[in-house]
Amino acid sequence: MKFSKGAEIIVADNASTDESVSYVKTHFPDIKIILNNENGGYAKGYNDALKQVDADVFCLLNSDVEVTKNWLEPILNQFNVSSETAIIQPKILDYKQKEYFEYAGAAGGFIDKYGYPFCRGRIFGNIEKDSGQYNDILDIFWASGACLFIRSEVFKDLNGFDEHFFAHMEEIDLCWRAHNLEYKTSYVGTSTVYHVGGATLQTLNPKKTYLNFRNSLFTLVKNAKGNCFFLVLTRLILDGFAGVKFLIEGKPKHTWAIVKAHFAFYRHLSYLIEQRKQQPTKGDYYQITSIVWQYFVHKIKVYDQLR
Repeated sequence: MKFSKGAEIIVADNASTDESVSYVKTHFPDIKIILNNENGGYAKGYNDALKQVDADVFCLLNSDVEVTKNWLEPILNQFNVSSETAIIQPKILDYKQKEYFEYAGAAGGFIDKYGYPFCRGRIFGNIEKDSGQYNDILDIFWASGACLFIRSEVFKDLNGFDEHFFAHMEEIDLCWRAHNLEYKTSYVGTSTVYHVGGATLQTLNPKKTYLNFRNSLFTLVKNAKGNCFFLVLTRLILDGFAGVKFLIEGKPKHTWAIVKAHFAFYRHLSYLIEQRKQQPTKGDYYQITSIVWQYFVHKIKVYDQLR
């Protein structure tokens, strides 16, 4: 509240079972609370809550994010000066190590040809230190759901998040659909927030592996340009290698999570194809062909060194 003057702060509670609602009511009685009837995940939670919010711009902010002084001004200024910009992400640093970028979003997201996401400031598990190298304003492909600003009319035009995702990569799907409709997603590095991360599912949780692998395939079939049969087939093979890698590392639950993700993908295939038919594809979506090849073969770990 201290750093967000002029903004209406609303807490959307996703059917929580702890004392968080009563805490907010007691300590922040002026804040509006929206109580969702069920925990439908990130996607349904926001879809349900935002139907009850009247604003020109929505800021989707995770509960484990700390904002900073004057964090809103650069974002709102970018919306004002760039009418074609529909979605914006600020710089996201790690709350626990504030001189480093945070895994979920860092300095703006991209994907490679095979649907693998990466960020400026974070490629796979390699996290860069923030030395001001990304204090810029740049067009990106996807914005992190940890802190995502979107024009309300665009959110409605896109019919919100796809609730089949439940959690993880639903923001990539949203930004990809926005891209296909020729909306612009931007990164504003002059605004900073700090994200704890892992509040929903920690990296070591096999369910997170399941959702990431399943939902990544969802995004490809729904949104990728052209004939995606061989693209998806290649991705399925690469996922198989990832499963073997997990097995070698002594993580069989993660291997099984990938197997389950593929079966879930097949079960949803008819729905995904139907959604694909409704998607106008507007050109290339990837910056590089394979982030996997560059990271694991060429050992490139920093965004500015990508080929």
